[in-house]
Amino acid sequence: MRISRVIFATGVIGLALGLSPTLSLDGTPSPNVPMGSPVDAFRVGTEALQSGESTRAITALQYAAEHGHGFALWQLGRMYAEGKGVARDDVRAFEYFRKFADSHADDSPAIPRSRFVANAFVALGEYYLDGIPQASLQSNPDLARRMFHHAASYFGDPEAQYRLARLYINGVGVDRDARRAVPWLLLAARKGHFKSQAELGRILFWGEPGMRQRASGLMWLTIACDGPGGAVAANVELREKAMREANDDERTLALMLLERWVQGRRE
Repeated sequence: MRISRVIFATGVIGLALGLSPTLSLDGTPSPNVPMGSPVDAFRVGTEALQSGESTRAITALQYAAEHGHGFALWQLGRMYAEGKGVARDDVRAFEYFRKFADSHADDSPAIPRSRFVANAFVALGEYYLDGIPQASLQSNPDLARRMFHHAASYFGDPEAQYRLARLYINGVGVDRDARRAVPWLLLAARKGHFKSQAELGRILFWGEPGMRQRASGLMWLTIACDGPGGAVAANVELREKAMREANDDERTLALMLLERWVQGRRE
């Protein structure tokens, strides 16, 4: 399912951003010096990037991208999105991610490249959510939801699942509904996504009546804090608050659930 089938607007966004078909994807003249195959050019580009030769890296990666090397598109998008080796440029990043996602939206979720395709969809969702003022790209939460949903449902990407859940939690582009957020958070939490684990724990422990599962909530808050990257101040504070408010039975059950979780991860 190409992006143009998901939403027509992405099919014409290149024109909306004012990109000329006679130029490279970043608006500069295409390199005229032969660089061999796209695979060779991509290898040269990645090696140049690692050695700090950003100009050479950009030239080689552009050549690879324009001659059919899809992963070069993602690499260029990430470089411009993060300002890695180049000045940050959200317009260029958006266009690279769009082309990469559009070309590989139907890739099998089982192949290694799929996680990068999912990442491109998440990046597009973020741009649609916030907009790009310098490109007159207005914030469009509905398009953001569609990008997140494709990456979350088709590719099973945990970051996309978390982002989609946050839309339901905050009521951005959709009706506020924590109940619809919980299944997405649970999917991501089981994959070790600590932000989802912490958010799931918060909802289950302090959620609205009918949603509360305080022992499970305490378990997920504990898992979030104990996992890689999860011991941030906000998460630790939430866990400590939950520990103080939980009764003895809830703490005991949370410990049993936690032991079961750890055992299941080992098997």
